[in-house]
Amino acid sequence: MANADLTKAKKAKNDEFYTQWTDIEREVNAYLEYNPDVFRGKTILCPCDDPYESNFLKFFALSFNSFGLKKLIATCYKGSPIANTQLTLFKDEPKTNKTTGVPHKIEITEVKDFNKDGAVNLLDVEWLLENKKNTLVRLEGDGDFRSDEVKNLRDEADIIITNPPFSLFREFLTWILEAKKQFLIIGNMNAITYKEVFPLIKENQAWLGPSISSGDRKFNVPDNFDLYASNCGVDENGKKFIRVKGVRWFTNIDHGRRHQPLPLMTMADNLKFSKHKEIRGKNNYDNYDNYDAIDVPYTNSTPSDYDGIMGVPISFLDKYCPEQFEIVGMCENLDLYGLKTKVYTSAECQQAYFAKFGKNGTYDLNASGVLEKNGLLEKVYQRILIKHI
Repeated sequence: MANADLTKAKKAKNDEFYTQWTDIEREVNAYLEYNPDVFRGKTILCPCDDPYESNFLKFFALSFNSFGLKKLIATCYKGSPIANTQLTLFKDEPKTNKTTGVPHKIEITEVKDFNKDGAVNLLDVEWLLENKKNTLVRLEGDGDFRSDEVKNLRDEADIIITNPPFSLFREFLTWILEAKKQFLIIGNMNAITYKEVFPLIKENQAWLGPSISSGDRKFNVPDNFDLYASNCGVDENGKKFIRVKGVRWFTNIDHGRRHQPLPLMTMADNLKFSKHKEIRGKNNYDNYDNYDAIDVPYTNSTPSDYDGIMGVPISFLDKYCPEQFEIVGMCENLDLYGLKTKVYTSAECQQAYFAKFGKNGTYDLNASGVLEKNGLLEKVYQRILIKHI
C-alpha cells in the first residue's frame, strides 16, 4: 500500500499526484447521467494543474463542446515538477527544467478542428496553445491558488475541479467555500473527519462522489519522486506511479447515487444472518460506554428498525442517502455535538492503557467511541453518528 509514500510526501510537501484520465471520466459521467446539462454554460477552473500535462485540462478540453462549456481555465504553479516539460508554451524561450516551471494560465473558449485533420482531438488543443487562438499568458505571480491573481479566476468560475495537494486539502476547500462555488475535488477519505469538512457533510453542503468507494487508485508522480512501497512503479510509458488507498471525490454537485437508499435488514436478521462475526450470533449490538448509541462496525450491518443513534464507519458515507438517515455528529474529543455521556479522566485513560498493554501510557479514550470487552475499555475506529429519519 502506498500510504507510506503518501505520509512521506505530505511531510516533504511533495504531493504532486496526477489523476488518471479514467478516474476523471468515470466520476464526471455520473453527474452527466443525473443531469446532462450540469456543465452547460459553465466556466470550469482547474487551479492546481499544469495546463497541458493535466488530464483534467485534456478531458474537459476534449469534452468542451459536448458538455456545452462556456470557458475552461487552468493554471500552473511555478514549482510544478512537470510544468512546461512536454510542450513549449512560450516560443521565445526554451523548455524549463523540472523544478522551476513557468507559472501561466490557459483560457479555452472554443475547441474545434483547427488543424483540419477531420477530428477534434488533443492535437487541436496543442495547436490552440501554440497558435494562441485562446488566451495563454504568463501569470504575474507564482500561480499559487491563494494568490489574488488566482482568486480572481476562482471568482469568475462556476465550478472548481482538480486534485489539490493533499497536504493543503483543508485550506483549499476553505478557499473554494469562501467564494461559494461548486466543486469536484479528490482527496484522502480521512478528510471526512477534518473540522473544516465534517460540518459540511453533516449539513448536506458537501458529500462524497459516486465513482470511488473502495480499493486504491493509481496516480502518476514526478520523475524525482522516491518510490517506497511495493505497489509503486513505472508504467508502460515510463512514468512513475503510486497506488493510494482511501481516496475519494468530494463535491457539492448532486448525483443520483446519493439518493439511493441503503438496503437494510432488521436487527434480528443482522444478528442471525450477518457475514461478520462481530455481529452474527450475538444477543445484541454493543453499546458505547461514552455515547448513548450502538456500534455498527460495518455499513451493511446497519439495522433498519433501530430508532436511536448508531455509530457507523466513515466509509458509510459512500452509501449515505440524506433522505434515509440524519447525520447527528461524530465521535471526537471536544464533544462538538453535545453527544458524549462520559468524559474520561487522565487517570482513567492511563489505567485503561495499563490494563490493555501491561505498561504505563495513556489511552486516549475521549477521541472515539469506547466499548467494554472482556473487562477492558477498547476504542473503536472513527465513527459517524447517525439515526433514521
